[in-house]
Amino acid sequence: MNTISIGNLLRRPEAGAFLGMIAVVLFFLVFGGINFLKPAGIASWLNVAANIGIIAIPVGLLMIAGELDISIGSMIPAGSMIIAIMSGHYDLPVWLSILAVLGFGVVVGTINGVLVVRTAVPSLIVTLGTLFAVAGMVLGLSVLITGTTSVAIKAPALYKAIFGQFIGGTYQVIILWWILLTAVYVFYVHYSKFGNWIFAMGGDRESARNAGIPTTRLTIILFILSATSASFVGMCQALLFNSAQVSAGMSYIFNVIISVVVGGVVLTGGFGSVVGIVFGTITFAVVNQGIYFTSFDRNWSSLIIGVMLLVAVLMNNTFRTMALSYAPKKK
Repeated sequence: MNTISIGNLLRRPEAGAFLGMIAVVLFFLVFGGINFLKPAGIASWLNVAANIGIIAIPVGLLMIAGELDISIGSMIPAGSMIIAIMSGHYDLPVWLSILAVLGFGVVVGTINGVLVVRTAVPSLIVTLGTLFAVAGMVLGLSVLITGTTSVAIKAPALYKAIFGQFIGGTYQVIILWWILLTAVYVFYVHYSKFGNWIFAMGGDRESARNAGIPTTRLTIILFILSATSASFVGMCQALLFNSAQVSAGMSYIFNVIISVVVGGVVLTGGFGSVVGIVFGTITFAVVNQGIYFTSFDRNWSSLIIGVMLLVAVLMNNTFRTMALSYAPKKK
């Protein structure tokens, strides 16, 4: 029978992420005051966490599997512009635009996955190419079709309520989507063979393939999840703010990767957890927004994020070493 102990808990992938999150929250609670944990203060960083978190989990799963997707930076504005142009510029039904947004994510994700598994080109290079290709296509088509890089959209109340409204005037409805999707990912990654396959791929892809794991299909699915999640977030942002911009989204590349790494996922693959990624996302969002509640110069925020990332990498390596070297005592 498994026993719960401090040692066992500290060997879990999310251990470092949880400790880091608690430390960061306490830091800003001390230097930022109680306003940091009031409803408006919580909303300031929880809204950021939700938008990043929906993308961070599938990107984190890709990293656990030994791959990386940076094309998310152009998929976010692509999702925004698709729904804005179709339903804002051409007045097409919003449900049709939503299908187009998700469908575009599936297409780009499939292209990324197929190129990675068929050509053996590193996923960083493949997705770097699709990052610029999609960004250029979105910019060119937006100017060609609408004559501008910003398109307004006013969706019906039903779609606003589901995808793009403020609950209580402060909390974005996308938070609920984040919670729902996180629950789904936790189930499939940690309580099904699907998750075991992902970790096996990150540990040794060739051995995983020889063991009968469909590594090719699974890689493509993970890239589809990543691209589709990014386009979904872009769509929700367009519906929330009633407009779309072709320039939005590039900062998400670094924000997502930082959140994933702080969440306990190691860049070499094979180690991490969905819960850890959630903790890492919250930690990043707190640091990103918490500085506005303090008297610190805002220009120091990047320094704090950089130091946090370096500390997280060191902690992740430590916890991974502890997990790999752990051997339960025989009774």
